[in-house]
Amino acid sequence: MKIYVYLDESGSIHKNSNTKYFAVGGYFTFENTKNKILAKYRKMNKQIKELHNMSMNKELKATKMLSNDKILFFKLIQNISDFYGCSKVFAKEYMKKEVVESNLFFNYAVKLLFQDCIFPLLNLKKMSSPILFILSVDNRNVRVGDLKNLENYLSTEFCLENVSFQVNYYDSATHYGIQLADLIVNTFYNYFKDKELIKPVLRILNLKKFRVSLFPGFYRLGRVRKISYSEK
Repeated sequence: MKIYVYLDESGSIHKNSNTKYFAVGGYFTFENTKNKILAKYRKMNKQIKELHNMSMNKELKATKMLSNDKILFFKLIQNISDFYGCSKVFAKEYMKKEVVESNLFFNYAVKLLFQDCIFPLLNLKKMSSPILFILSVDNRNVRVGDLKNLENYLSTEFCLENVSFQVNYYDSATHYGIQLADLIVNTFYNYFKDKELIKPVLRILNLKKFRVSLFPGFYRLGRVRKISYSEK
């Protein structure tokens, strides 16, 4: 079985940054649904750019979007069967050590995202065949020499599970899946940073389609019920 995961980050984990939070997340889905999600996002992306007289070549970033635009996206996407949003948010004030190498911490953050937000929704022990996770990740913070680091790291960390990983890096400006991941992770980043910024969006979110975890601690927001595989 293949599961497709689209990831981005919000905030900054760098030691020189004064942001209080850092988040990594996006969404995951199955092979028979991934193109439907991308097509619907692409269509809405075009409509919003036309509405605001934006260039079609300009990336639509979550930090620049109006609440009403975000609501249109979420209402459209969250109702798609087999769409599942996920985010891992880090409260930096509780971290005892500075993060010197941000790429290494990103790998660790992705591991915790799988451990706390993705795996708990999957019946891994009941799967008769292995799962291949195909990750699409923004390439803006990755050096050429680090392109295989995340893939190797996840394979090592989860060597006891019947899973494998394939990591692909893209420019988010041309990848709608990563742009949607940006919208999701930025929304839950702001949930902890300043909830008032996204209050209108929170009112329409179907939290059964999202799972969010705060580090450190055991706080959970959203879905806890496992995904049924009877029809996969």
